[in-house]
Amino acid sequence: MPELPEVETIVRGLATTLPGATIRAVDVLKPDLIEEESAASFARELKGRPIRSVERRAKNIVIDTGGDFLLVNLGMTGRLFLVKEGDPEPTHPGVRIHLADGRELLYHDVRRFGRLWRMSAEAWERWEATLGVEPLSDAFTPKWLHGATRKSRVAIKIWLMDQKRVVGVGNIYASEALFRARVNPRTPADEITRPQAKRIHQGVVDVLAEAIEFRGTTLLDYRDAEGEPGEFVRRLRVYDREGEPCLRCHRTINRIVQGGRSTFFCPHCQK
Repeated sequence: MPELPEVETIVRGLATTLPGATIRAVDVLKPDLIEEESAASFARELKGRPIRSVERRAKNIVIDTGGDFLLVNLGMTGRLFLVKEGDPEPTHPGVRIHLADGRELLYHDVRRFGRLWRMSAEAWERWEATLGVEPLSDAFTPKWLHGATRKSRVAIKIWLMDQKRVVGVGNIYASEALFRARVNPRTPADEITRPQAKRIHQGVVDVLAEAIEFRGTTLLDYRDAEGEPGEFVRRLRVYDREGEPCLRCHRTINRIVQGGRSTFFCPHCQK
């Protein structure tokens, strides 16, 4: 957490109001949040930079600052949002980016697992090329999915969460997509059939699109760019529902551990 829908929701909120602004100054209150360089260098190099665009790649917020890029990974509890004078002060501010128009772009992180770092255009291109396929792009097809799974014996749920293969699908949405596809999360990836690959593809696309529509899933800390919680939590069908009846067959939802993370599924619907 946050996964693709949460990051996409934040990006869409910032993309309508942030481009065109100029960075006046940067205050790094928690230096351990800054990757690759010192807090002083980070603040100095961003000063005076224009903000051209705000986009998402995988689970990262990518801000074009005039040819170079500012990347933000929210970790587990990070938030990135705009504040103006008079807005309530957050309890765990980490980085304040003061804009020339008087607003602040604030990074807030209770557990400080998130990270902010700068990249040149060349470094960005090299790093971006190491990431997997975007699941909401044209490149993510049932045919691609079936072909890519031929190369791995890892369980399909773990396969879907590998950011070198498919980006942005984390624990919540992998469980939800496989439930929709009626595929057992323990199935070895190379045993996925073409019909199953088609259902998994549709499950991933549908659950991500629906989660974005409802502004993501808030279990504890996540808030969108306006400070509002995500509403998709009310539409979860298996995640965090251990012991509750399956919404499809009314049997009991089970929980197992895969790769150190909880997986929720219906053993009857997902044989």
